[in-house]
Amino acid sequence: MTTIQAIILAIVEGITEFLPISSTGHMIIVNTIMGINDDAFAKLFIIVIQFGAILSVVVLYWKRFLSFGNFNKTFDFYLKLIVAFIPAAVFGLLLKSEIDKYLLGNVVVVAISLLLGGIFLLFVDRIFKDSEESPDKPITYSMALKIG
Repeated sequence: MTTIQAIILAIVEGITEFLPISSTGHMIIVNTIMGINDDAFAKLFIIVIQFGAILSVVVLYWKRFLSFGNFNKTFDFYLKLIVAFIPAAVFGLLLKSEIDKYLLGNVVVVAISLLLGGIFLLFVDRIFKDSEESPDKPITYSMALKIG
């Protein structure tokens, strides 16, 4: 991987991380276009810059993540976050090799998933546009599990 390729990947990550689109999917596509999708260093680089992007979100919202003024509210938030994480962790661990081989390792599948996922989200947004659900409604543990 060259310095220019690293800069391009960093720009793609920087643009896509804060948008409601898949930064990982876009970096997989860009990796393939640049011909470095099988490069071990490029894969490690993607992980590192994504960690940096996640860390920047934590830094940006540190008061929300580390709000200890109301311990019960903060504990409840983290417990619900763990509950939402459980389904992804279980499926990820059980299906890791299949996900790597058939999904993340196949740029066509990634591109189609991005396209279909975007269309799906547009329809879901329209369906629930006039919903009585308030975005300020507290998240329950069952909602957290469903989100996960």
